Amino acid sequence: MTKQIVLLLALISLFGLASSTLAAVVIPNPLGGVNDFGQLLLKIAQAVGVLIGALGTIMIIVAGILYLTSAGSPEKIKTAKTALIYAIAGIAIGISATAIVQTILEILK
Repeated sequence: MTKQIVLLLALISLFGLASSTLAAVVIPNPLGGVNDFGQLLLKIAQAVGVLIGALGTIMIIVAGILYLTSAGSPEKIKTAKTALIYAIAGIAIGISATAIVQTILEILK
């Protein structure tokens, strides 16, 4: 019973010391100037837009390779055209990602 009381007092004193030492620690904002949720969404939209744009560019190259290697097969040509359409649509969404988020934020305000 005495060991439990001593352990409990030790834990209480350690938590008391931890709270007083951690009160002086200042953690900088890791998001770089983002102070509200709207700015955070805009930063995320910009990053996603860049990623989608890069992947769309790669997919246009892949669609071109699919078209060149189709050897006249209608099924393979259709697959290449579908990949090209989806890649262009993805690039359009990636370019407009920031504008979409800004529009949604303006509607919500």
